[in-house]
Amino acid sequence: MTYRGKVTPGSPDVRELPHLRITKASVGPMDNNAYLLQCRATDELALIDAAAEPDTLLGLLGGQRLARIVTTHRHQDHWSALPEVLAATDAETIAGVDDVDGIPVRTSRPVRDGDSVEIGESSLTVIHLVGHTPGSIALLYDDPDGTPHLFTGDSLFPGGPGRTTSAEGFQSLMDDLEHKVFDRLPDETWVYPGHGHDTTLGAERPHLPEWRTRGW
Repeated sequence: MTYRGKVTPGSPDVRELPHLRITKASVGPMDNNAYLLQCRATDELALIDAAAEPDTLLGLLGGQRLARIVTTHRHQDHWSALPEVLAATDAETIAGVDDVDGIPVRTSRPVRDGDSVEIGESSLTVIHLVGHTPGSIALLYDDPDGTPHLFTGDSLFPGGPGRTTSAEGFQSLMDDLEHKVFDRLPDETWVYPGHGHDTTLGAERPHLPEWRTRGW
């Protein structure tokens, strides 16, 4: 079946890339997206945001070992299942260095802009996006045989940037999105947000001036 990036609770969607398998699932009362990534060469698994419903997330593993869990930012709806998933898997925990104090589970590997997160023979690049939280991160998978894939947490959605609580935070997030994301990556870059449907940078790029003007 063709991947659509539109999921409902209990109905995950799977995308088969040449080197990576991406399973997207909706969990919890806030329709959080959790992403299970699997290296197709080694079967190593990594989870982006243990957001909610630990039994659902553990069920996605199919009995296989989870190597690491990446938390995109410190808001509770993105880590509420982390204690249970970690207890069941003993996975490495990863989060942006400026958000680790807000996550009540020890982060075994704090990361900064430009760091790499390995998944078997594949690799994700950390992009630090300041504004939604101080340590929010996006994760870029630059498919060697295809287009880039970007996991944005709550920093970028279809229709605009993530919520900020001050004009300074909005300015910072917009600057980071423009310079670190839109200026560097092509229109065909696929965007996997922390809630709701997927999008592409090409679909969002024409609206950047509109977002600046409206201030959110």
